[in-house]
Amino acid sequence: MPEKPYTPAPAADFVLPFDLPAAGLRGRLVRLDAASARALSAHALPEAAARAAGEVLALSAILGTALKLDGRLTVQTKSNGPLDLTACDYYGAEAGRAAGLRGFARADDARVEALGHAPGFAALAGEGSLAITIEPRRGAQSYQGIVALSPDGIAASAETYFAQSEQLPTAIRLAAAPLFTPGAKSAHWRAGGIMLQATPEGRRDEDDWERLSLFLKTVEDFELVDTALPAEDLLWRLFHEDDVRVLPAEPLIFRCDCSGDRIAGVLKSYPAADREGLADADGIIRARCEFCGRVHEIAPAQLAL
Repeated sequence: MPEKPYTPAPAADFVLPFDLPAAGLRGRLVRLDAASARALSAHALPEAAARAAGEVLALSAILGTALKLDGRLTVQTKSNGPLDLTACDYYGAEAGRAAGLRGFARADDARVEALGHAPGFAALAGEGSLAITIEPRRGAQSYQGIVALSPDGIAASAETYFAQSEQLPTAIRLAAAPLFTPGAKSAHWRAGGIMLQATPEGRRDEDDWERLSLFLKTVEDFELVDTALPAEDLLWRLFHEDDVRVLPAEPLIFRCDCSGDRIAGVLKSYPAADREGLADADGIIRARCEFCGRVHEIAPAQLAL
């Protein structure tokens, strides 16, 4: 049968897998626009904190799609700096629903402001850890890997994770940037990233790896988030001498699976006296999802045993 014609990747909200077969390497390029803008709109964050949160979104998209996960993957940082928490969930595609992302970050605005203009990641996050949790929907057990946060940022921390957990040479570049438009109340955030990794079965030449991973590190932030730059053109710029093979793009959306019924189930485990302290004057418990900003209203009848 004739091969289907290749469909170019869209401008944004996709992950594009690619291979360098002769070098025994594989990779993924992610670019987020609507998905990242929605994920970072639930909370107002200082710009430096939003950049870090956007990078975590891009990383979770790369990792979740690379695993072809049927379930959830969570990337989370916890630290003692002004940006003390970031968390992103990747949900694998399922019947009728594309793969999706949601994200949340917590920052102390006053402490971030005290760092001055454009603080570095080390000052912003301080000391802490990066955790990657994999929760399949069925079959396999959950898994979690934890590494220390690198002062060089989210990408460097993820590279350490791969070096320790899978012992596969991995190079990662991540970026996030605000787009300001006249009349808009807040910035529209884009995010992107690219990963190059050795395949377990591939024959890898150390000189090739050194050369190609250095190529990857030359990618500029604007190239990763520029929706006017075709993804295939960026890969061609980097790897045209190495017979890069591009696979079909995989779409991504913003997706939050928060549920009022799930919250009610958790609240049922609380003593009735404790639940009364959570309710408003009308008896309704209102729980705001930190990821999407939706407020779930839990009526007393939902908590009746």
